[in-house]
Amino acid sequence: MEPQIKNDFDNKRILITGGIGFIGSNLAHKLVDLGSHVTLIDNLIPEYGGNLFNIDGIEKKVKLNISDVRNEHSLHYLIQGQDYLFNLAGQTSHADSMREPIADLEINAKAQLSILEACRKYNPDIKIVFASTRQIYGRPDYLPVDENHPLRPVDINGIHKLAGEQYHLLYNHVYNIRTSVLRLTNTIGPRMRIKDARQTFVGVWIRRLLEGKPIEIWGGDQLRDFTFIDDAVDAFLLAASRKKAYGTVFNLGGNEVINLKKLADLLVNIHGKGECRIREFPPERKKIDIGDYYSDFSFIRNQLGWTPKMTLQDGFKCTLSFYKEHLDHYL
Repeated sequence: MEPQIKNDFDNKRILITGGIGFIGSNLAHKLVDLGSHVTLIDNLIPEYGGNLFNIDGIEKKVKLNISDVRNEHSLHYLIQGQDYLFNLAGQTSHADSMREPIADLEINAKAQLSILEACRKYNPDIKIVFASTRQIYGRPDYLPVDENHPLRPVDINGIHKLAGEQYHLLYNHVYNIRTSVLRLTNTIGPRMRIKDARQTFVGVWIRRLLEGKPIEIWGGDQLRDFTFIDDAVDAFLLAASRKKAYGTVFNLGGNEVINLKKLADLLVNIHGKGECRIREFPPERKKIDIGDYYSDFSFIRNQLGWTPKMTLQDGFKCTLSFYKEHLDHYL
């Protein structure tokens, strides 16, 4: 990360929604190191990934407000005086969005509009980065997928995340509230949810591996790329602090592409033991699976100078090491 980043965030006031989730907490650790005054919003609803252990070591250096982004009144207060907002609050489970579409709508669309309205009314000078997802592309027409690819979500979650993304871009263009959007793809690393597959299938794989259970692979041929959390955090900081980013959408991605069977074998190899089993895709999940996907992230590389640094092997070594030490806090 370039030295200028320290100046951009030193002594600045930062608000992170979804602040004790996977990405939010890693951002918080980095921003504390950079000298920022960090406030975290999280509703601590168990299914959504917030985990108090994620802020272990910085819990006395941040402010934690246990609140829900659907609560407009708390947002009006919390948004005031902030220099930056990293808007990470969201419902991430594709399967849950199909079972409970109204809840997904309230969190991933309606609440996003409320957040932006609070910014427009009470802090129009704030700079915002919104965490979007590669899920909004749907099944790719071509690979790697760039930002010009058609947007055709295949599930409720993707539709609502697309709405949230478009709200942010609209408020930038119409109200001059400086926003940028990052479309994330398979972010991995310490502090991610491994209790279930609500956040990422890789988390479940890691849990089963450490518990001595076989990794279950649905399909196995699907291609994926992965972004290590430290690289993702760097992208968020660049998107927040660079004028070129405002009003713009960027793909993140990884520098290696691998199919799921080889990925499972890699995890077993790093761990030193384990077993993989191939299963057929459950019919209800097959309908919302996007097949092969990996990103073209050349736009953010050219505009902001971002490129992933962590190799796939080193990223998973780091991740497995973290959970070997702290597994009890994530079950």
